[in-house]
Amino acid sequence: MKTVHVDLAERSYDILIGQGLIADAAKHLAPHLHRPKVAIVTDDNVARLHAPQLQSALTQAGIAHDTLVLPAGEATKSWGPLTQTVEWLLDQKIERRDLVIALGGGVIGDLVGFAASILRRGVRFVQIPTSLLAQVDSSVGGKTGINTQHGKNLVGAFHQPVLVLADIDALGTLSNRDFLAGYGEVVKYGLLGNAAFFEWLEQFGPKLAAGDIDARTEAVRMSCQMKADIVARDETEQGDRALLNLGHTFCHALEKDTGYSDRLLHGEGVAIGCALAFELSARMGLCSQECPSRVREHLRAMGMKLDLSDISGPLSNAVDLVGLMAQDKKVIDGQLRFILARDIGDAFVTSDVSSDQVISVMQDALDRGANTVS
Repeated sequence: MKTVHVDLAERSYDILIGQGLIADAAKHLAPHLHRPKVAIVTDDNVARLHAPQLQSALTQAGIAHDTLVLPAGEATKSWGPLTQTVEWLLDQKIERRDLVIALGGGVIGDLVGFAASILRRGVRFVQIPTSLLAQVDSSVGGKTGINTQHGKNLVGAFHQPVLVLADIDALGTLSNRDFLAGYGEVVKYGLLGNAAFFEWLEQFGPKLAAGDIDARTEAVRMSCQMKADIVARDETEQGDRALLNLGHTFCHALEKDTGYSDRLLHGEGVAIGCALAFELSARMGLCSQECPSRVREHLRAMGMKLDLSDISGPLSNAVDLVGLMAQDKKVIDGQLRFILARDIGDAFVTSDVSSDQVISVMQDALDRGANTVS
């Protein structure tokens, strides 16, 4: 088992990474319990695969538990399920010192974390992420929230978990598409600040995708360590933490345009967004053309989506897609901030990007796929 420590003074916590952590959850939860009672929130897919093991472990340890099962899918990250979750937790008489467990992927982690942040003005919670995307990104760092009709993650709070249990065995239950979507976030870490890690992924990515436990554990550990280091420096995204949004400005616009549907999973959008961010960087003369070519080549080698043409169905035109970026959380004083790159492993935040440049990149990407609608 590997441990990554997130150093946030009195809000510090550990990320445990290894096999069998769901089965051993009671042992790891015990030091954090003020009374032997927890509430579990999950979705119907994860409930079938992993909830019985967690529930059995808690029962054997004498820890009382109740479980709320929500529908799987991005639509669950919205006002209705948030209200349902908060009211259910109140029905369970969850107190401020109790633990709420988020068992699932990024949707459940974000929703439950936000519910915990507003319940009784702040209840403690534990992340047990079951997807690769959640293990390397959304479960770490305390960003919680929901989507609205205006865009993704526009309502939420910073609320750190007290513990993260990243069970590598859970990754074995993912479909190939879901696993590779999560890999989009893994690649992001190498691209934004660790060229050596990206080189490691170029070498070991195929083994990781094929199920190699050691490779998967190391990829999750490295990703979590990079995020933990950035969060420790900038918990509420005033500076460095914005780097973690590499690819996300493009991604969020594409997710909204596709209706937060299965046409485009979040990690797929991140991968496409990273490729577009490097393409924009090269066109602006910030990095060599070799950089976006190398990014696309690795995504291609992994069998991932890497361009707009890989998204099924029609997309809006380039001007409208760029217009969707205007509601992004990274807009400051009406100016959209992009995460661009000088090289692989050397990303930076800038507002010095003209909309014409972005529209040009998007138009060319659309032309490659010829899937625009007026």
